[in-house]
Amino acid sequence: MKKDDLLNLFYKGDATKAYELFGCHELPKKAGFRFALFAPNAKDVSIVGDFNEWDPEADKMTYYRGIWEIELKEAKAGDNYKYFVVGADDSKVMKSDPYAFHSETRPGNASKVWSIEGFEWKDAKYLKDRAKGDPIKKPTSIYELHLGSWRTKDGHENASFVTVADELAPYIKEMGYTHVELMPVSEFPFDGSWGYQVTGFFGITSRYGTPQDFMYFVEKLHDAGIGIIIDWVPAHFPRDTHGLPHFDGTYLYEHPHPLRREHPQWGTLIFNYERPEVQSFLVSSANFYFDKYHIDGIRVDAVSSMLYLDYGRQHNYLPNKDGGNINYAAEETLKKINTAVLTEHKGAITVAEESTAFPLVTKPPFDGGLGFTYKWNMGFMHDTLDYMRTDPLFRSGNHDRMTFSMYYAYSENYILAYSHDEVVHGKGSMINKMHGEYDQKFASLKTLYGFMYGHPGKKLMFMGDEFAQFNEWDFSKELDWFLLDYDTHKGIQDYVKTLNKTYAKYPALYEVDDSWDGFRWLNVDDRANSVFAFQRMSGDKQIVVICNFTPVAHADYKIALPENGKLSLILNSDDKEFGGEGSSIKKTTSTVKKAFNGMDYYASFKLAPLSVQYYVFKPEAEKPAKATATKATAEKKAATTKAPAEKKAATTTKAKATATKATAETKSADKKPATPKVETKTAAKKAVATKVTDTAIDVKAATAKPAATKKAATAKSATAKPAAAKKAAATKAPAEKKTAAPKKPATPKVEAKPATPKPAATTATTAAKATPIPTASAITTAEAVKTEAPKVEAKPVATVAPTAPATSNATATSKPATTKKPAAKKTTDKK
Repeated sequence: MKKDDLLNLFYKGDATKAYELFGCHELPKKAGFRFALFAPNAKDVSIVGDFNEWDPEADKMTYYRGIWEIELKEAKAGDNYKYFVVGADDSKVMKSDPYAFHSETRPGNASKVWSIEGFEWKDAKYLKDRAKGDPIKKPTSIYELHLGSWRTKDGHENASFVTVADELAPYIKEMGYTHVELMPVSEFPFDGSWGYQVTGFFGITSRYGTPQDFMYFVEKLHDAGIGIIIDWVPAHFPRDTHGLPHFDGTYLYEHPHPLRREHPQWGTLIFNYERPEVQSFLVSSANFYFDKYHIDGIRVDAVSSMLYLDYGRQHNYLPNKDGGNINYAAEETLKKINTAVLTEHKGAITVAEESTAFPLVTKPPFDGGLGFTYKWNMGFMHDTLDYMRTDPLFRSGNHDRMTFSMYYAYSENYILAYSHDEVVHGKGSMINKMHGEYDQKFASLKTLYGFMYGHPGKKLMFMGDEFAQFNEWDFSKELDWFLLDYDTHKGIQDYVKTLNKTYAKYPALYEVDDSWDGFRWLNVDDRANSVFAFQRMSGDKQIVVICNFTPVAHADYKIALPENGKLSLILNSDDKEFGGEGSSIKKTTSTVKKAFNGMDYYASFKLAPLSVQYYVFKPEAEKPAKATATKATAEKKAATTKAPAEKKAATTTKAKATATKATAETKSADKKPATPKVETKTAAKKAVATKVTDTAIDVKAATAKPAATKKAATAKSATAKPAAAKKAAATKAPAEKKTAAPKKPATPKVEAKPATPKPAATTATTAAKATPIPTASAITTAEAVKTEAPKVEAKPVATVAPTAPATSNATATSKPATTKKPAAKKTTDKK
């Protein structure tokens, strides 16, 4: 683009590539470098550096339409330089280049002569694949990273883009994350700011290497299929003299009004978003990293501070033209940034760190939105962490903290973030936020992560959280990798790895993150047990997630389901490979056709204390039931057709038949009784009925046989008059009852063998399953006691167990078989 055309866009606030005009650029045929600076109010500008012994009089720059320019043959790659600016207020100051591509390593702050052209990118296929499809429908699991403290050479030497890339790429791929998010890598002077006080908005910090080293970093991760997101900070800038403040003797980049110029909480300066040149500067800065470094996303820091004029000021602020507190110019700037980035770079994403309920953050600008792809869900982060800090004994009172996020889950496109902000400044590490003793902390953290990965929204986790680092994050030293020598920490790392891969494998967990078509509560109100269950869907693909947030085990916990089907276990946080107790969980289970909790079916599960289970749910048509019903109908029809003929024959030979029958019964009184033909058919019919019901206890089946038996007995009494017949009938009754008992449809199969000895836990569990809706807590079974023993504190068990129902939202209709009370008392004493 011609210089004047680019300048016209720049002055209108519409430039997206201002870096092509400003800054340091190598001349064709390596004939030196050209420099251009925006300083419209300066009285004079000269360039100083290694090439002219920092002499302000040596190389004066020429002025054209608000910019200062010069070409230098003497300048060579690697030279340090600055601009010597004589301001409108006659101030004389050395300024770094606001558009510098590379800078001197701290504590120096000069810009460097550098070309960022010529790198041979090999990620064309990755970028082509990135452009396919909608990012919202793709799995997104982000690993947030601070380059200086992730891993350092020999534990103390500074990290570099190259060395970190070589270790990070295989690690992230193995762990199953889809993206890495880097805390700011734009140039910044003070390590303690972690990069959030930027002086070089077009540079890559030299503390980790050169611009080409960062290109290597990006390509290395792209080669592993990993996307790169960087934190980008357009909300403010530091007061450092060599930076942007009072740049040309005027408030060029910051707002001229004192009530809009400074962040009182941070001591930094605020951009003047009302100025078109500042809009072009910021839009071009964001676009630059996508254009020149092939990154895949930016996370925009402190968006709330940009949007609200009264941010951090209480009532001392300058309102907008309508008397409100919204910064209209900042809104417009953010819309331009998102439009430019997402239009020019297909498949890229932009993320807002916006901590309020500002509307339409992730809606497109043409619909009145700001245009971000995603917004961090700060509410989810705070609510869930507050819940996990709470003693399980009192979690019932905080139940809504875990469900409230679904009230607004689809108002924006969210990322569920457990970020660096939550593991510093005395807040404690993620593992130390969990309530309970050592083992319970690990179980709780796994349960929380399982809940997050099942919940609608993309995922983000800060480095070190994946292996439960106990210490708070310290930017000055590397993570405590030695913890992976301990099984508990290695177990949780393996668990996070499995979570990531499970999440990416099953589309139901990520494809429909933006509507209720992808989510259904199955159990939302069980405050007493603090158990949550929900279903994730994408078309016919379904996953059921069950989370138990107390150290109380359940042997027979019922979850409502809307249709018939089969559930196959794909993840159990309590597995031994994740450092759990390895409680035996059935790999498959099927639904029972019985109304429960507002749905037509339910399924029963064994839940370990403080655990999460994921199941693939496959709906199944009730074909066996339909076939059986058809067979039963046919048999009934045949019996109905046959009955008149038998009745007619019985009428014509009534006396003969009666006498013959009485004689036969008398003779066979001490032998196995012959069951009448009609009763045999009735029993067969009842056996079919038992199969049709597909449940352990069916009231109709339980009452069908007594009615039929009564009818047969009545018929017998009418015909068998002689005393001998009566005696035979009396002798026959006990024998018949004993013979028919195994076929009795009301008796569950497992209880048809009472003589078979079984352990108490197995017997109790079997009896509980035979009961339609149990009401006593499964903690009272011997099996549950054994499962929970390693983890349950005395307090929760003694208080929760006697009253907590084993089902959610169920009205007590019958009492299940359980073990004796002394078993529960024994558990309490043991703890």
